[in-house]
Amino acid sequence: VNLRAGDGLVLLDYREAVALDPPVILDGALIVSTAFKDHIEKFFSSAPAPVSYRVGAILIDPGHGGKDPGAVGTAIVKGKTVQVREKDVVLTVAKDLHEQLSRKWPYKNIRLTRSDDRYISLEDRVEIANSIKLRDHEAILYVSIHANAAFNKKSAGFEVWYLSPDYRRTVIDKSGGESAEILPILNSMMEEEFTTESILIAKSISDSLEQRIGKQSPNRGLKEEAWFVVRNARMPSVLVELGFVTNPGEAALLSDPEYLKRCAAGIYTGLANFIEHFEQSRGFTATP
Repeated sequence: VNLRAGDGLVLLDYREAVALDPPVILDGALIVSTAFKDHIEKFFSSAPAPVSYRVGAILIDPGHGGKDPGAVGTAIVKGKTVQVREKDVVLTVAKDLHEQLSRKWPYKNIRLTRSDDRYISLEDRVEIANSIKLRDHEAILYVSIHANAAFNKKSAGFEVWYLSPDYRRTVIDKSGGESAEILPILNSMMEEEFTTESILIAKSISDSLEQRIGKQSPNRGLKEEAWFVVRNARMPSVLVELGFVTNPGEAALLSDPEYLKRCAAGIYTGLANFIEHFEQSRGFTATP
């Protein structure tokens, strides 16, 4: 049950919105009407309908591409100086991740925003994400993959970003038929769930990457930021930074195909762990 003091709309099981007398806070206690109490008691006393929730789609978004190389660094590999471009690093990892997820779940819609060296605008990436169709009781996850850069060449490590809870975004489709009065309330409720799920995904991926590459690349932890693709995708979304191409040591790692396979495996395991939890716990923000 999702409710707020002063709001007359209650969200039940993240699927059904019910208009009731608004609860109020009085002397630090939440006060509800008898009708409100009776409705909630009836909801909890009724057996839930058997519903199978699942992640129906995963969109993998390798950053940059084409005319946009992203961050660029150099590394010494086998005695030679090589250029390490973010767009190449993240595409390699994204394609490997796509293959692993497709092998694990051939019945899920696993997609890439790009599978080759082409430029796609940020707006188009978000449009791809928000246009993917889902069946009833399905959810979609969005994973953006990048590599980092800094003026300080000693900066190193991987990190996973999610949208700050302080940033407000629109996650409810206004064409869904809800009235103008309840749209902001529904949006706020769903937005909170997207944020919660994004944090859970970010933590799962971060922990898994720690196991795979933590001995060679420090874990910089979870970060909050309103990246364009994360704040505009109407779904749980995270952005993974694999390391710093401007750090000669990490640039060398990011030019190593075997190391990139471990990066992909880390993201894969983190996603897989989250998905298994999601599908075993009746889901959170699957479509009703």
